[in-house]
Amino acid sequence: MPTAHLPACFVDVHILQSVPVSTLNRDDLNAVKTVDYGGVRRTRVSSQSWKRALRHEFQKEIGQFATRTRRIGRAVADVLNEKHSWDRQRALLAGAHVVAASGIKFGVEGKPDQDDYEAVTNGLVYLSSESIEELADLAAKHPDKIKKKKIEKSTDKSQLPAADVQEIIRRGNAVIHTFGRMLAEVDRADVDGAVQVAHAFTTHRSDVQVDYFTAVDDLTDAWGETGSGHLSEAEFSAGTFYRFATIDLRELVTNMGKVHTSGAPRDVSEDARNIAGAFLSSFIRSLPQAKKNSTAPHTAPDLVHISVRSDRPLSFAAAFETPVRSAQGGGHSTASRNQLVEYAQTATTLMGSDRVLAAHWAGVGQDIEGLGTRVHSFDALVAAGVDAAFAPLEGGA
Repeated sequence: MPTAHLPACFVDVHILQSVPVSTLNRDDLNAVKTVDYGGVRRTRVSSQSWKRALRHEFQKEIGQFATRTRRIGRAVADVLNEKHSWDRQRALLAGAHVVAASGIKFGVEGKPDQDDYEAVTNGLVYLSSESIEELADLAAKHPDKIKKKKIEKSTDKSQLPAADVQEIIRRGNAVIHTFGRMLAEVDRADVDGAVQVAHAFTTHRSDVQVDYFTAVDDLTDAWGETGSGHLSEAEFSAGTFYRFATIDLRELVTNMGKVHTSGAPRDVSEDARNIAGAFLSSFIRSLPQAKKNSTAPHTAPDLVHISVRSDRPLSFAAAFETPVRSAQGGGHSTASRNQLVEYAQTATTLMGSDRVLAAHWAGVGQDIEGLGTRVHSFDALVAAGVDAAFAPLEGGA
């Protein structure tokens, strides 16, 4: 579908969310991630961490799945074993033939007559779940070719049709159309992601604290002896986070309109609506799962603002370059909201308010001016944003 029929370019989503004692994201030293911004230390959650949580939520919401793995061969072997009843060694050899035919650099672990034999790609490859099954089905059509040759090193050639294998690999689904894929080794397999996710950070100064903990040995305790069976320490923090993400609707429609098996155009408007809605809903509800069993930080956002723009994304992160100070009685949520609204009004005026096609918000607290129309649930907020974003497309299609 021509993107000229889609004046809305981006749908921005801004979130303020208070998170209690937690360790949402850690570095290589097991320390809470932080950032210095505006001259003070803030707790940070990396975009990669939140995007992973977002992607998992999105997959459940949209009902489609993708796999990022170096072990395509093993994934194909699992399908051949379960769906086509191939024995394990034969299925693993077929998986190796698939990898060798893909054109992706790989190495071989084990021997073809062993159950731990495997062809492993040098880098992670992102495939739709449907593609893995299709690759297994393709291998199942060529049992004799697979028997004739063993893949024992990276220079061995596959007996499977390389063009067919690569055609399946470059296919996408809603997950790949949305989040993109980097795969330069297969021609035309790269997909520019339609989603951009910012690092989340606290709107205020946030000190990292250390939790000293012990674990009691139950038997030692029952015998009346003292002392712990284990002791250690872990870092945690708490605060009100500003989160921002945006979806490029034109990039999404372009990704969905790419056809590799036929040149025929197709109408993608309804699918694009569903994907945009699933993205917005998933970003609102997602939360990284690190240390969830010991912190359970499952809060709802305090404020969500969705803006449909015709020009470019506009983050309000700079609203918090000056850190928010807690209210007299404590708390950062209300002050963060006020600071966000004030900055949003200024930034929108500077950038041109006519570039905002629609704006809505939902959250706790009293009505506020400057973020558009209030709705009273996150589901209604997502629906309003999607309707506004795709109304030009539907009217001009």
